[in-house]
Amino acid sequence: MQTDGGCCAPTASRKRKFPLDDLNQDLLERVLSWLPTSVFFRLTSVCKRWKSIADSATFQLACSQIPSRDPWFFMVDPHLNQWVVFDSAERNWKTLNHPPLLQLNPNINSIPVAAHGGLICFRNSSGHYIVCNPVTGSTRQLPLLDKPPQNQSLHAIAMNSFSTSHHSYKLVLVYGELSSLTFRIYNSSVNLWEEEIRLSRKAENPENSFQSDPDDDDETVYFLSITGNVVATNMQRSPSKQYSSVITRKDGGEEIVYFLSSSGTVVSCNLTCKLFYEYPKLLPALSEYSIDIVESKGELLVVVLSEFLETASLRVWKFDEDTRAWRQIAAMPPAMSHEFYGKKVDINCAAAGHQILICINSGELCRYILCDLVANQWIELPQCIKEDEAKEFMSAFSFEPRIEASV
Repeated sequence: MQTDGGCCAPTASRKRKFPLDDLNQDLLERVLSWLPTSVFFRLTSVCKRWKSIADSATFQLACSQIPSRDPWFFMVDPHLNQWVVFDSAERNWKTLNHPPLLQLNPNINSIPVAAHGGLICFRNSSGHYIVCNPVTGSTRQLPLLDKPPQNQSLHAIAMNSFSTSHHSYKLVLVYGELSSLTFRIYNSSVNLWEEEIRLSRKAENPENSFQSDPDDDDETVYFLSITGNVVATNMQRSPSKQYSSVITRKDGGEEIVYFLSSSGTVVSCNLTCKLFYEYPKLLPALSEYSIDIVESKGELLVVVLSEFLETASLRVWKFDEDTRAWRQIAAMPPAMSHEFYGKKVDINCAAAGHQILICINSGELCRYILCDLVANQWIELPQCIKEDEAKEFMSAFSFEPRIEASV
């Protein structure tokens, strides 16, 4: 086909391509900031200009304006010496390098204990805390507690940001006995631990012991224990989940931390009013089950694997504020969960958005299930093969792979 002038009409193959190198620096950085993190790192080998962008302050600012990243799951193996992540976007396994600080004594055996945004917090055998960006390898060792808790049980370690910025965060510790709980907060913006604050037990109202004022802008902590025969009392099989906790920020700025303890109840600790109170147990005390908690879309969810009538079930529960009772919101297909009956399995979970990664372990099996709460899909992940060997992971922490996340 020809035009009136007798020339061939331009075809799609002859259309001029607009090369990225023709973009000015600011526009190039904005375009690259939208790439998935793994794709960006692969492309940094294209040329020196693109590689230099990774350290650019304006590029990191552009990255911080991306609302969210598809999560990565930081996996923890029984020996706590492998850095492997599962990329939920590419649905594959990746290996990350250990930062130098975490290769030195006494940090070699540090375990991950909390995660938020693009950061993961580790705790070493001496009780010192190290915050790391696992993507860039940048680390910071937090200052020592000036008054470390003496002979008191540490119940939870929770992590959150002070704002929507990726450049400041807080670390919350809750410790003590149920009759006398205490919490402390580390503020990264001033690099200091704030003074400890004691909590008192809230008097319960028999008719509605969980009534709260929705207009109160409170900070609240919740913790949920592990009971039953599957998991030994006062501990989990995975050391990294010993202080398992999640944190949310409600509308209006209300912050809530959820964590696991050994008391057998969900306990609400109001950090603003300095009060705590207990929620009803989810299952009878003598039931045989394994349990964990996650945060999804700003809400606490409880994942329970239990045995009843010669079968096993894995269900997700949410506390209904209207009926003041636990309500089931998802369940693994019975044909899938029955495999776990009689295996004495332990579950450890991590969530990001509407996805929950469930690590299911026992002496007989090791499975990783990704639950999509919206699509109601339960998908078993492929084995992670490293050095011709299938790796086994006890637990996981979810984080966003953010280059700009500052320690």
